Amino acid sequence: MSDASPKANAADRAPSPPLAGTPASAALAEIDDLRIAFRGHDGTLAEAVRGVSFALDKGERLGIVGESGSGKSLTGRALLGLLPPAAQMRANTLRFDGTDLLALNARKRRQLCGQQMGMILQDPKYSLNPVMTVAEQMREAFALHAPKTGRREMREKIVDALAAVHIRNPQRVADAYPHELSGGMGQRVMIAMMVSTGPRLLIADEPTSALDVLVAAQVLAILDETIAKHDTGLIFISHDLPLVMSFCDRVVVMYAGRVVETCAARDLLHAQHPYTRGLMAANPPLVDPPEELPVLARDPAWLADPLASARGAAL
Repeated sequence: MSDASPKANAADRAPSPPLAGTPASAALAEIDDLRIAFRGHDGTLAEAVRGVSFALDKGERLGIVGESGSGKSLTGRALLGLLPPAAQMRANTLRFDGTDLLALNARKRRQLCGQQMGMILQDPKYSLNPVMTVAEQMREAFALHAPKTGRREMREKIVDALAAVHIRNPQRVADAYPHELSGGMGQRVMIAMMVSTGPRLLIADEPTSALDVLVAAQVLAILDETIAKHDTGLIFISHDLPLVMSFCDRVVVMYAGRVVETCAARDLLHAQHPYTRGLMAANPPLVDPPEELPVLARDPAWLADPLASARGAAL
């Protein structure tokens, strides 16, 4: 296993993309006015995602941050067509590499997602089938891309994919069941399944939150290699603001289903919106942490017009 760590700071890579995102004609992925709602027991609709809009460049790392329930994961899943059955979605634009995702039927949408887009979830225990070996699950994924591949050649592809994410004994891991793997090993297996076919777009939903610091650094290094090799666009969903600042190029901050701020990752320390500043203040320093963390003040105006309250507002 390589001990390589991810690049120290996204600000060292040059130069950051425009804050407003890439024009639609050049963007790898584009979302405009995405809304996702769920119907309550009383029959009323409650919006979980409220008018989210952003664009993603090829090779760009876009971080989406916010507290639990802010709509981060739902936004990522909407691009892949992986929303819960009860979800009701509408958007002005949902586009991948010039293809209108809203116009595709279910079969073509699954084919596109299986071949060019992938998602890495937070906990591999809930992503891998416990009664199938790693090789059996990877064989199913690879069959979507090369259905006529022979069994021996398929085995070689699986072992090569596991070796590519720095798994030391890929032959043994290929024959293992998920419960026989550590959390870090399971996460690397998930990454191998997603990146082996060279995806154009990768969505990583809290991929390191269940891992220790060393293993998390190794997982980020693997993602770093994938992005560099395939010019993959990455949407990195996380609660960890310092991590997003160091690993991503640009950041979208979400609150209660809305985008309240978009900025270059290196500018997150100088955020304008009070909610973003509150999130930053909620990260205790490693040296001499305070006995009590500050309480994040919330403004009802953020729900009506989340950007307006940023002008001259303070915690």
